[in-house]
Amino acid sequence: MFDIQGYFEAETVSEAAAILAANPHLKIIAGGTDLLIKMHKGEIEKAELLSIRNIKSLEGIRELENGTIVIGPLTTFTQIVKDPTIKEKIPVLAEAANSMGGPQIRNVATIGGNICNGATSADSASTLLALNGKLQLQGSQGERVVPIEEFYLGPGKVDLKPGEILTGVIISPENFVDCGGHYIKYSMRKAMDIATLGVSVICRIKEGNVFDDVRIGLGVAGPTPLRCREAEAYAKEKVISADLLAEIGKLAVKSTRARSSWRASREYREHLVEELCQRALKLAVVRAGGAGIA
Repeated sequence: MFDIQGYFEAETVSEAAAILAANPHLKIIAGGTDLLIKMHKGEIEKAELLSIRNIKSLEGIRELENGTIVIGPLTTFTQIVKDPTIKEKIPVLAEAANSMGGPQIRNVATIGGNICNGATSADSASTLLALNGKLQLQGSQGERVVPIEEFYLGPGKVDLKPGEILTGVIISPENFVDCGGHYIKYSMRKAMDIATLGVSVICRIKEGNVFDDVRIGLGVAGPTPLRCREAEAYAKEKVISADLLAEIGKLAVKSTRARSSWRASREYREHLVEELCQRALKLAVVRAGGAGIA
């Protein structure tokens, strides 16, 4: 049973912001795949909900004149997987979205809920970090834009001010044009399992075999999704080789704050980071137009 004590619906963003300002304790619900599970487990009691699923302006994917791609928070993972713009311009995001749950979950789960849940295991998070994604937030006090890397504050904690809702995920063209990427989700089971580790890599190549840019996003390697800044800086301007990828993998581990859990030990997660970063980079290099690495 779900312990629901109150229920509100909003038709516009401004209406939702006003309702939240008057009732800051409300929980926002859209797809409900995370929230309803918490309620079913008794983690949330006497819930009062605000449904935003009828706010049409929060749906869909659009490409602006300058090439920026904006994803509405109510866009489902199935829509992301199938969207022609995403498949053409940011296929690594479609790859990550397709790893999220099973078809039934992807049909209702929204990217906004996946982000705002604050889980380090969120399948979209590591890729959006690697894409330098930004989040458009709106509340009764106005609008602000926050880099997604700064949005995650701790386990299950995000930088949403009272009365704010996520209104858009922004990905600028300089972060995906002429790039190759690859997302790897490692989990104990292939079907509908939470990630033991998520690795998303994006790279750009120049002169045929030199890294112009490398970005690595990790999930479940720390209390929040994170970037491997030291490894990224080391890779830049270096000739691509198997030895270089091995060193990048080792440096990536330095950015982690993994812990042991029933899913995996800290040491095993660190091993996965080192190995999967290399695997992801090998395919990302090919997708960026580089040569395959043995």
